[in-house]
Amino acid sequence: MPARNPALRHVLTHLLTPLLMCVGMGLAYLGAFAHPEPHQLPVAVVGSGAEAKVFAQTLKDKAGDALDVRTLDDRTTAVDQLRTRDIDGAYVLAGQGAGRPELIVASAGSDTTVSVVEKVFTPVAAQQGGPLKVTDVVPTVDDDPTGQGLFFLLVALSIGSYASVAVLGGAGAALRMPTRACLVVGVSAVVSLIGAAFAGPMFHLAHAHLWGLWGMAWLYSAGILFIGVGLHTFLKRWTTLGVMVLFVMLNFTSSGGIFRPELQNGFFGGLHTFWNGAGFVEGARSLLYFDQYGLARYVWTLTAWLVAGLVVIGVAGLAERRQERALRDAAVAQSPVEEELEEAVGV
Repeated sequence: MPARNPALRHVLTHLLTPLLMCVGMGLAYLGAFAHPEPHQLPVAVVGSGAEAKVFAQTLKDKAGDALDVRTLDDRTTAVDQLRTRDIDGAYVLAGQGAGRPELIVASAGSDTTVSVVEKVFTPVAAQQGGPLKVTDVVPTVDDDPTGQGLFFLLVALSIGSYASVAVLGGAGAALRMPTRACLVVGVSAVVSLIGAAFAGPMFHLAHAHLWGLWGMAWLYSAGILFIGVGLHTFLKRWTTLGVMVLFVMLNFTSSGGIFRPELQNGFFGGLHTFWNGAGFVEGARSLLYFDQYGLARYVWTLTAWLVAGLVVIGVAGLAERRQERALRDAAVAQSPVEEELEEAVGV
């Protein structure tokens, strides 16, 4: 029946896109978030002498691949490594400058990671005969107690960007590529300003460095738009699915906004090292909470995606010009044939 009904066949063909989105979203989100488990989660045991080394080795043997346990001589070094994000938690043994065991964390790096670290060391402290004291040396702002506001800001920026791809690639297809590229610059500026308004005066996620956050938001949005508009030349109606795969399914799940890579499997943890969403989320954390430590790396990640977008849109522009030239040549070649036909009919 579908083969004999072109209209029905057309509808069924277009239904393939949302069905593939359903499958892709399920695989991506459940694959990334369904079973969070620590993998080489970096933690430290703070203490001097043989006792600390034996304790750390015992903990490492019990945890296996779940923890990457190291020893540090003093609490100050542990705090410094938390502020440079080299470790996710530091357990200070009782008697090492404290009357009871202490766990030092930096919740601004990831609230879910801190929860896992606390679950690891709370029973350990109980075995040592005392309740665990938790000290947060890099807390989030009071307006964003879980620190996940930056992830939802990423979601807003992403939707504004990839939804604009459909307009610029579809309705804007009649415009020449340089014009569409200029529109990309303008639209990404507007999207990033909206994001800055959310982060600053509206929801107070950023109490400082708002213009720096806007700059990263612009890099992020512009990269998505340039890539998406360029891909539309080649993917046509499959562009929506393509940008959903790139900037939702693989992007949100690897951004570190919910679970950092130490709590994910190797695939999404690997994507975290170079994907643009991770560049924005981790860059924003570095800018707002960690004294800009490591910020340059994340800015370069966003810049690399922007450069990739410029390359894609440049290749698309060349392809469109080549196609236009081929159509003109075909029209010119067809004109003499039509003139000969007209003369023959006239005779």
